[in-house]
Amino acid sequence: MKSLASLLTSSVVAVWIVAISLLSMQNADQIRLKFLRYQTIQLPVGFVLAVSAGVGVVATALMQPLWGIGSTPARSIEEDIEDEFSFDE
Repeated sequence: MKSLASLLTSSVVAVWIVAISLLSMQNADQIRLKFLRYQTIQLPVGFVLAVSAGVGVVATALMQPLWGIGSTPARSIEEDIEDEFSFDE
């Protein structure tokens, strides 16, 4: 199961990298980000997309323990066997 999750994660990252590279080759324009009164210097679209995707991946990885995603309660083998062979009549 862990190898499937690793394969899926790698595939998603690879698709994002390919998409960012295609967009940056097709759209080589310089853009300037503006938020409230602040603005950045002119940056290529591909760089802005790559940084945004990287920040999103890191933020999600940091937030997962707070949300409790990916953690399952540990059960022992004995509990599984007892649940499987217990009959309530």
